[in-house]
Amino acid sequence: MALPERSARLAQELRRRILVLDGAMGTMIQARALSAADFGGPQLEGCNENLNLTRPDVITDIHAAYLDAGADLISTNTFGCAPYVLAEYGLSERCHEITLAAARLCRAAVDRVSTSERSRFAIGAMGPGTRTITVTANVTFEEVRDAYYRQARALIEGRVDALLLETCQDTLNVKAAAIGVKQALTEAGVELPLMISGTVEPMGTMLAGQGVDAFYASIEHLARSRSGSTARPAPSS
Repeated sequence: MALPERSARLAQELRRRILVLDGAMGTMIQARALSAADFGGPQLEGCNENLNLTRPDVITDIHAAYLDAGADLISTNTFGCAPYVLAEYGLSERCHEITLAAARLCRAAVDRVSTSERSRFAIGAMGPGTRTITVTANVTFEEVRDAYYRQARALIEGRVDALLLETCQDTLNVKAAAIGVKQALTEAGVELPLMISGTVEPMGTMLAGQGVDAFYASIEHLARSRSGSTARPAPSS
């Protein structure tokens, strides 16, 4: 499979220097004090992902703010684009449309400021969803695999430079997601770096009980181009 030129440049930059990922999208959206109408109506209020369609200007402005602040990596507004998450708003069938719109907004924002001296990169983010195979036990391995396949396919079509499995909580979900992502990449005939971040709870393990070392051992075989990182909630004061 071919590695796009932009993705190859990203790999080179990661070897050369520390790259800064943007911050949270949700809090930036909350700061805008948007109305129900902005989301597409009362029944869709709170669905940040639908803003890719209803208020793309808001998402573009947030991307621009992070770029102005110096971020090198800009993530798509797709944290909750798994079909079973969008289903809570009756939008499961619009997963591809919403995810693709987000990728295109991110791609345009990055291309607007990227230069030969300093490249910026679009990262296709996929959140953990609201269901886990191990902890909540209300989703199957196959459903998770299909959800991430559908998201990855749209992000690839939108020309992101890398993919990100974000704030993962359940290793089984990660494995299912990785299989779905690999299927989408294979069908598209491209190879993109895959980054994985896992959420570590204050007790030192993921929500499903796995420690950092065990989590890394579980995912390091996924591909040599993929890297892992962890996030820990701030301690309470």
